Amino acid sequence: MGIRRAQRASLALTLNYVAFALAVSAVTTNYWCEGTRKVVKPFCMGPVKVKQTYCIHFNSSNINDTRLVQYIYETGEEKFLMRKFHTGIWFSCEQTVDLIGFNCRSFLEIAPDHERGVLWLCIVAECLYIALLFTGGALMVIEMCPCLNLINRLKLNAFAALCTALSGLFGMVAHMMFTTAFQLAVQMGPEDWRPKTWDYSWSYLLAWGSFGTCMGSAVTALNHYTKTIIEFKFKRRTIEKNQRIKQNILELDVPEDLWYITSAQEQAYQHAALYVNNSEPSCFNPTILDNWDREYC
Repeated sequence: MGIRRAQRASLALTLNYVAFALAVSAVTTNYWCEGTRKVVKPFCMGPVKVKQTYCIHFNSSNINDTRLVQYIYETGEEKFLMRKFHTGIWFSCEQTVDLIGFNCRSFLEIAPDHERGVLWLCIVAECLYIALLFTGGALMVIEMCPCLNLINRLKLNAFAALCTALSGLFGMVAHMMFTTAFQLAVQMGPEDWRPKTWDYSWSYLLAWGSFGTCMGSAVTALNHYTKTIIEFKFKRRTIEKNQRIKQNILELDVPEDLWYITSAQEQAYQHAALYVNNSEPSCFNPTILDNWDREYC
């Protein structure tokens, strides 16, 4: 049972570490959503020796000379340019005019005025999500310290499960708030930002993957707590029952041989109950059933 308790604690701690790493990676990157914007190509400035695809060409190099008739080479869809962009909680970045590099600006400036409060709540919830997740992992690490007794470990385990579960709830709310804020920005944001096509990107998947592993860690920690409590109560009831049987035998002045038989029968009942609960049975006393012990223990 001790080995299984250690395995459950290690599994909960591992899931917590994975959730924390995914959450930090998602929050610190700006690839929650990405897509393209359809913009008009700018005019090609100055003499152009090689045809450039990201600007509009004229048949005259002097675009300020109004006495000349200037003809635009691009027509129809060739007059437009598809510029890529990607957006996160903090910044929204868009390709430059020459399609080399990105220009970034704060996503708070893009979101509609009446939705900036939702975005601020999203940022606060994400910070609480990471902070509580880290707290839960720290408590799980302290719980595995061998210098603590069983009661203190159970208390730390309960607090760790609570912090991890609360962090998962904050993370879910934060992700949903960002989704709402981004969709409203697409519909009501500034004209120079609204995308033509967009979709969720890998940072968004990391965020929800972090939420899933976080809840898995919380469930595993809670399962570890409940199973430890059940095992502890079962052992305490068994000890109390054996003490009552021993006291009754001493009061009745039963012969010593009969006392050993009764004790062996009680231990057999204990092993059967542990097998029903899918737990590893503790070994019998070798002075009672020596041959049976060597076979199963």
